[in-house]
Amino acid sequence: MYDYKDSKKRAEEILNTELEIEHIKFLPESMKLEFDKGYYTWVSSIFIDIRDSSNLFKVTEDKKISKLSKAFISELIEIIRKSDNIRLSRIVGDCVCGIYTAPNLEDIEDLYNKACICNTYIKMLNKLLKEHDLPTFKAGIGLGYSEVLLVNTARGEIDIDDKIWIGDAVIDASNFSSVANKDEYKEIVMSKEFYDNLSKINKNVKEKFEMKHHSRYGEIYTGESLYSEFNKWIDNDFKD
Repeated sequence: MYDYKDSKKRAEEILNTELEIEHIKFLPESMKLEFDKGYYTWVSSIFIDIRDSSNLFKVTEDKKISKLSKAFISELIEIIRKSDNIRLSRIVGDCVCGIYTAPNLEDIEDLYNKACICNTYIKMLNKLLKEHDLPTFKAGIGLGYSEVLLVNTARGEIDIDDKIWIGDAVIDASNFSSVANKDEYKEIVMSKEFYDNLSKINKNVKEKFEMKHHSRYGEIYTGESLYSEFNKWIDNDFKD
């Protein structure tokens, strides 16, 4: 049986403890977090979500959806994991996400380039789906960047290391992946913080992205950037 009286003691112990906070620029890959410590650090985040997936999955044969989902998720995970800065990658339903330590502006540009590759891969996948008489789909890509508070939510005696990321970078990327590629918004949507920092070292982004005012999220930036060489290969029917 669950001991609810002990649970009250544990909850009060957490609430009465002063959390020690440390600011770090770079988040090490193998960092173990103490239960009574928190860390502020700069991160970037990407979320990629299929548009109207509930309806798509409802009306499509299971075997076809399985093929589509596997081709969508497995390769996007492969793309977003190819970075020394990756600190978390997850699949949540039909959504793929990644969180990265981002101490330098070049790290933001690296994630932007990954978003362009992911967007181009989705274009290629849809072309292949048509060729195999499978349903096509739309997907939205959200990008966020901010300083976040990272804390461990699992006690030492529990055999898990469950971290929680508290801050705009992760929330923005998640929210924007639901906004992107819908209504007047294009395939990629990024936060103002992500755009402002990216545009300091990548002048082309100002030509490709435009500012929109979202009724809920305020100032955001949207565009449809593709990875040039990859895109040309697709348009050339995969001929070298």
